[in-house]
Amino acid sequence: MAGIRIDKWLWAARFFKTRSLATDAVGGGKVKLNGAPTKPARDVKVGDRLDICNGDTRWTVTILGLSDKRGPAPEARLLYEETPESIAAREAEQMRRKFTQEPAAEIHGRPTKRDRRQMDRLG
Repeated sequence: MAGIRIDKWLWAARFFKTRSLATDAVGGGKVKLNGAPTKPARDVKVGDRLDICNGDTRWTVTILGLSDKRGPAPEARLLYEETPESIAAREAEQMRRKFTQEPAAEIHGRPTKRDRRQMDRLG
């Protein structure tokens, strides 16, 4: 196999749940091929480097194999190798999220009358 579409490879490697999500991510600039933005129809080959941003998670991977069929996760993991810097950054981000509470985590919808009175007293 000489090359395969980048969106199809991202789907087969299980970075995105559907191929259309992979296409949207590539078209939206969330995936870079060898450091440059690319289009969904661009072919990737073994040895290419991908920078992938999927929500809060970022990966930097090197392509080791090509597949256009989505298989089990252990087989999909064999299609790429994540760089050590990417692994360290992902683990640091996971630890940060684990020990840091988001400011809006306690807010659930509109404040009640009681909540409003407490906010007025504080501010």
